[in-house]
Amino acid sequence: MIEPSPVHVPGAAALIALLLALIVTLLVVLLRRRSSERAYVAEIDDRRERLKLALWATGERYWDYDVASGQLRRLIDDAAGDAGTVEDSAPVETLLHPDDQPLARETLRRYLDGETGRYQAQVRVRDGAGGWAWMRVRGRAVARDAHGHVLRIAGTALNITATREAERERQIAAAVLRSMSEAVAVLDADFRYVSVNPAFLRMSGYAETEVLGRSASLVDTTRHEAAFHRQIRVQAAQQGQWSGEVWQRRKDGDELLTALELRTVRDADDGSVLHVCVFNDITQQKRTEQELRYLANFDTLTSLPNRSLLSERLSRAIVRAHRQDSRLAVLFLDLDRFKDINDSLGHAAGDRILRAAAVRLQQTVGEHHTVARLGGDEFTVVLEDLAQPHDAERMAREIINAFEAPLQLDDRREVSISPSIGISLYPDHAQVPTELLKQADTAMYQAKAAGRRTYMRYDDNMDLAVRQRATVSGALRKVLDRGELRLVFQPRMSLAPARITGVEALLRWSSPEHGDIPPSEFIPIAEESGLILEIGEWVLREACLVLQRWRQHGLDEMTVSVNVSVLQLLRGDFTGVVARVLADVGIPPHLLELELTESVLMANAEQTAARLQAFRALGVSLAIDDFGTGYSSLAYLKRLPITTIKIDKAFVDGLPHDAEDAAITPTIVAMAHSLGLRVVAEGVETEAQMRFLAERGCDEIQGFWISPPLDALQCLAFVRNWRPEGTPGTRHERIPALP
Repeated sequence: MIEPSPVHVPGAAALIALLLALIVTLLVVLLRRRSSERAYVAEIDDRRERLKLALWATGERYWDYDVASGQLRRLIDDAAGDAGTVEDSAPVETLLHPDDQPLARETLRRYLDGETGRYQAQVRVRDGAGGWAWMRVRGRAVARDAHGHVLRIAGTALNITATREAERERQIAAAVLRSMSEAVAVLDADFRYVSVNPAFLRMSGYAETEVLGRSASLVDTTRHEAAFHRQIRVQAAQQGQWSGEVWQRRKDGDELLTALELRTVRDADDGSVLHVCVFNDITQQKRTEQELRYLANFDTLTSLPNRSLLSERLSRAIVRAHRQDSRLAVLFLDLDRFKDINDSLGHAAGDRILRAAAVRLQQTVGEHHTVARLGGDEFTVVLEDLAQPHDAERMAREIINAFEAPLQLDDRREVSISPSIGISLYPDHAQVPTELLKQADTAMYQAKAAGRRTYMRYDDNMDLAVRQRATVSGALRKVLDRGELRLVFQPRMSLAPARITGVEALLRWSSPEHGDIPPSEFIPIAEESGLILEIGEWVLREACLVLQRWRQHGLDEMTVSVNVSVLQLLRGDFTGVVARVLADVGIPPHLLELELTESVLMANAEQTAARLQAFRALGVSLAIDDFGTGYSSLAYLKRLPITTIKIDKAFVDGLPHDAEDAAITPTIVAMAHSLGLRVVAEGVETEAQMRFLAERGCDEIQGFWISPPLDALQCLAFVRNWRPEGTPGTRHERIPALP
């Protein structure tokens, strides 16, 4: 038997070597894996740091919210590091502002229920310094369970406190601009519109699309030259502002005046320029200011300067006259009996008369002299550079002559009116405007007292007359209560046959303090004050009572004439007064004659004709007193229900030798007879006058040749004892009975 030799196994060593190789390989792989893992972790850490840095740079902060626990993990700024962040974790309720928690919960619910694609809200969060910061929070789900329910939400938060405040301020500013009544426009450096508010669009009439991008010259007008607008832009660029008044043109072509405030704003970062323009439409304001200035300086009815502007111009004229050592005059005009005309024709016609008078006055004195209206029917003229004081009187005469022609009213109606003028001179009478006006006014009243339709130059004695006038005016108000008035009667004689036919009642005033005051002084005062209405009714009643007593003594056909003021005729119901007095006293109406002056009747012929017809309807006779001294008009005379014409004494005084009076008087008599009127000549003082009038067919005469005015008892005795051939001792014993 052969023993086997030992077996050599070559694969064992190889296996061991393989195992060792595997182990080494595994170790290498493990080492490489660990190295890779460390690199991955390092890369993750690096990416995390980069994310943190990126979030820090953008202001965003990372947060992670666990839905189940309500715990919020977040990155916040590290107070110790310039760009560092740290993590903290806290329940979300402790971080949110109590007022914002309902919003946060509702927003979370909607996201978890799938109503929104992401979580987003703006809430207030504690800022770590004891305050609150507005945060814009955004996030999405990063973990869900097997059923898809959200477990975790991660996202970013951005502090928008400053942005929110800026947005709020922007919204407020925008709302303010929209609601402003001022027009606001923002322009760029080239003065092109960048933004405009609604007020600008309303003011300009353009739509926003028609304005934006257009040049500011869009609303320029030709009222301003191009250099004006260039100057505005240059000043705005150099000084950063401009303010002033600028005319603008609307889209429809209308122009408006605006108050412009322009401010230039420069951006601190890029240096860009914007111009902010604020416009206020002041067109109406300027128009109102002009109207107020006009009202303050001009009379709205006549467009003449008023008292205020007159005072200013007169002051400057005095300064010039003083510097040039020259004279100036102030003429104070008042239209005669204008109040009566105004009452009779109405205020509308009165206004037209004033306008026509203003035009006539300005045309007469010329445009280079100041003509002003002080109020009512009072006008003033300032004449400068007078060579002589008589130049002022010459102008006054020209004015009076200019008013000889009737004023033509708008409705083609003519009205005759005359002025009374007072004159004062600088430096002769006064040195200041108020005194010159006062003295001219005083002189004007003296002109009225002298008979109207004339002028007077001031002198020192007029002040005494004015004081006397004021005294008389005060005493006149008490005359009826004190019984200081009385009537006297002047007989009137018929020439064919010779007999006493009536009397004229004349008013007299005897004052215990001031003595006998002539009617020429107190009658104008009574008319101006309105007392003539009460006094006139007393005169009418007293005259009728006297006539009634005479009738009881057998003078059945005696008539009485009573003077009537225009104020009585035009104001109140004077027709009713006359009817009542006649009924109360019991005398027949045909025995009463009312006398009115020619100037009053002719100036108001159309208006007074209807009133006079009412008296004729009562049976009362009507006479024109002082005929020939007013504005004679045969056309009007035919239309007035007049029964008698009384020739003024001025035409009788020169008879029979004055050629003009001898020609005029017979003409008046013939004219009156052709109209069927009786003629009475006043102021007859000589037998020669009486015979001349009788030969020319005059119906009646009145005057001192027959008798002066007598009281009632004396007049009754005179009439009862009068005979055509008279008795010895009387003036009539040489008068034969007339054929």
